[in-house]
Amino acid sequence: MVSHKASNVSASHRVAIIGGDGIGPEVITEALKVVAASGVKLETKNFDLGGARYLRDGEILSDATLTELREFDAILLGAVGTPAVRPGLIERGLLLKMRFELDLYINLRPFSGVGPGQTKSHDFIVIRENTEGSYAGEGGVLRRDTPDEVATQGSVNTAKGVERCLRFAFELAMTRERKHVTLVHKTNVLTFAGDLWQRVFDRVAKEFAQVQTAYNHIDAACIYFVQDPHRYDVIVTDNLFGDILTDLGGAVSGGIGVASSANLNPSRSGPSMFEPVHGSAPDIAGKGVANPVAAILSAAHMLEFLGEQTAATALRTACVSPVTGSTTAIGDEIAKRVKASI
Repeated sequence: MVSHKASNVSASHRVAIIGGDGIGPEVITEALKVVAASGVKLETKNFDLGGARYLRDGEILSDATLTELREFDAILLGAVGTPAVRPGLIERGLLLKMRFELDLYINLRPFSGVGPGQTKSHDFIVIRENTEGSYAGEGGVLRRDTPDEVATQGSVNTAKGVERCLRFAFELAMTRERKHVTLVHKTNVLTFAGDLWQRVFDRVAKEFAQVQTAYNHIDAACIYFVQDPHRYDVIVTDNLFGDILTDLGGAVSGGIGVASSANLNPSRSGPSMFEPVHGSAPDIAGKGVANPVAAILSAAHMLEFLGEQTAATALRTACVSPVTGSTTAIGDEIAKRVKASI
């Protein structure tokens, strides 16, 4: 991850904790346990947000709470959502609102491992534009609930938004051994949005002569993720395509249960947010069987972005060898490994 803050393990970082729903609080508890084992000091405050909170008093994310969140260095989130709340309400009202209002325009998700049917390990990162595209909310409905209903959902792409995402991807590639960036889009059909992405990609690439580049249509990229993920180093794509690709990336890299993510505000005008991507999994909540590794790896992203590189590396290294057992037992073992390595 690209970070420009010097390491200072003696400092205390202010972190907002949103455990959320389902297994969210369980895995975040283990992530915080492992961070504590690294010696990094966090000053935390819990925020009761998510589906359960909404059902209790109608709160999703008020402007007052958002203002309070802006004062933290980072946000660590477990998972939100419950079957009792209609789909989309919490996602748009909490997750997307934080992304848009806090300008978390980079969604970073790393993937490594040996995929199904593969014999060689892969190691790539997907950079997803996080505040525009199909998730910006442009669209509407005419003649709802009639045979003549018309629903539109547009994709909003700005030159500024596209360029800052692409620049982040190229800068990240420069820190990696292969120095390769692949643009994924659908330029042969999405001739307006795709053309903007391709033109800006080509222009920015000229400033990074050491970085090799490639282009894949989204459908081809899905095939390559399964058949030949080793071809990738850094992938950059738009919001919707990135959402799809990163779930597939989890499936070919050990499962969605170990997939971590960072929602970054690289300008640091507000806190960045870090979360596992496995969802709230209400069917296993409270049973002590949730895998906390994705939350721990998300905490590692957070530590790196806060300048705690040594601790971040320790967390990632401790998660390499598989651990079995209950949620708490896995957290205990990884914390033990981290403490021994610091």
